[in-house]
Amino acid sequence: MAKYYKILLAILILITGCTKDFLDINKDPNYPTSAPLNQLLTHIEADLSWSLCLNGQSAGFGNFAAVYMHQITMREDPDQYGVSGNSYYTNNPWGSIYTGPLQDLELLIKTGDEGGDLVYSGIGRILKAYAYSVLVDIYSDVPFSEANKQTEGNNYPKYDAGSTIYPELFKLLDDAIDNLGDATATNLFVPGDDDLIYGGSATKWIKLANTIKLKLYTQIRLVDNTVGSKINALITEGNLISKASESFQLPYGTSKSPDNRNPGMADYESGQKSYYISPWFYRLMMGQNPAIFKDIIDPRIPYYFYKQLKPDQATREGNPTEYREGGFVSIWFGSVGPNRDHSTDGSMTVLGMYPVGGRYDQGDATAVTGNSCTGAAPVRFLTYADLLYLKAELINVGLVTGDARAILESAIKASLSQVDAVVTATKTTQTVPKLATAASATTYLNAVLAAYDAATTAGKLEIIMTQKWIQSFGSSIDQWTDYRRTGYPIVFDPRNTTQAPGGFVSSPEGPTVGAPPLPIPVKRTNEYPLSLPWGLDDLSLNPNAPAQKNAATFKVFWDN
Repeated sequence: MAKYYKILLAILILITGCTKDFLDINKDPNYPTSAPLNQLLTHIEADLSWSLCLNGQSAGFGNFAAVYMHQITMREDPDQYGVSGNSYYTNNPWGSIYTGPLQDLELLIKTGDEGGDLVYSGIGRILKAYAYSVLVDIYSDVPFSEANKQTEGNNYPKYDAGSTIYPELFKLLDDAIDNLGDATATNLFVPGDDDLIYGGSATKWIKLANTIKLKLYTQIRLVDNTVGSKINALITEGNLISKASESFQLPYGTSKSPDNRNPGMADYESGQKSYYISPWFYRLMMGQNPAIFKDIIDPRIPYYFYKQLKPDQATREGNPTEYREGGFVSIWFGSVGPNRDHSTDGSMTVLGMYPVGGRYDQGDATAVTGNSCTGAAPVRFLTYADLLYLKAELINVGLVTGDARAILESAIKASLSQVDAVVTATKTTQTVPKLATAASATTYLNAVLAAYDAATTAGKLEIIMTQKWIQSFGSSIDQWTDYRRTGYPIVFDPRNTTQAPGGFVSSPEGPTVGAPPLPIPVKRTNEYPLSLPWGLDDLSLNPNAPAQKNAATFKVFWDN
């Protein structure tokens, strides 16, 4: 009998021990309802990068910004400032950022707060503040206070005015600093390698929070006369990004499967490439712009751009080119010329080692593929060089005391060193010379500083902002903000035929060098946008969304 009691007891234990999971047939273990903090943070950082960067899948906000800032040209919607409410370039990244990192950030902050894991909460608040600041800078008014509140029954958030969102971002950053410095927090779980940006360093995250505050104060300086004291307090405290290794950026690797390369690398593997280098940008760096840096050749050119053709080489496709200068092949922004749409995928100049981990131009002129390079370049959000340019601007406009020239010199040196850091990160097998210590870099720096010395106060600001624009290649959103709030750098305008020597020109068909330039027709159908139109995907589904804006007149609140 004892044997049967033991069998019965075993059955009862089995039943009672398994009842909870056995009867829970509606829970799918492959789709958990919560995620560990460490996995959540990694996912957020990667998703945020994907949403904001120059993205070869056209999913990032960086794509249209690079075109609007005339570093890149495309045949797609951004050309002629044509991004509209039904455009992929606004709907896709909008949906990506709201349903991805912004949704996950709410969970990260909530879970961290509830468990006393305030380092995670603090990082979450900084990333949330940064992401929303970018959205305001792009769109002006966006869902914020009611965004991602589906668990509270709000599926249709209102659009908050950008001027009301910015103060909340400063509060988020202050709360984040408190979280990260809270010695009483439980912090049972703290980030380490799961933090792809700073490896869990609370010190570096606090420095970033202060640096973001400085950037945002600078951006509102024309509409808020109280920011001067706040800016000076931050600079006096000194707890800002202080060296290149503290730059806010996300590293990428060399793996193709799964693909962990810089998202801008996709053009190297695409049969139909999207990113043409803007002739306006190239010519300025070549010293061909008569208005600024004339005859000053930028030593970053072979790091920035890879020419698939030699100067005397015919196009691989046998097609004519619209703009050709030696081996440099591209198309003009706004072109309606006869050679605009010819395929030149194996001949056009492509993105280089900086910014996407592409190929360094050593003159070998090969047709690039995914095997031509590693793609292991970081996506940059806010770097040490950016901070130095902010300081130079603030000194120039009189909000901060100091030597703007000396800060500009440091900023340019940091920009050159930043290129070397990207080269190192790529783990390239090419032999790439150091840039920052090269004689050409010294010559360039001295020439730019000489131009600065000869400039007026306004001219000095133009030089500061233009140098910031050049170093921003691959990360153009802040430069679009800079242009709208300062008017610098001067960008290409198809309606102004005095901007390029001899008018807007194209090389003749074939590889002839030194042939007379041919005029090509260009136009600007749409006015320059002061903000991006809202995506119709959201406007059509959200009853609390506003009517569509006129992007040419709808300013962001800081635009004065």
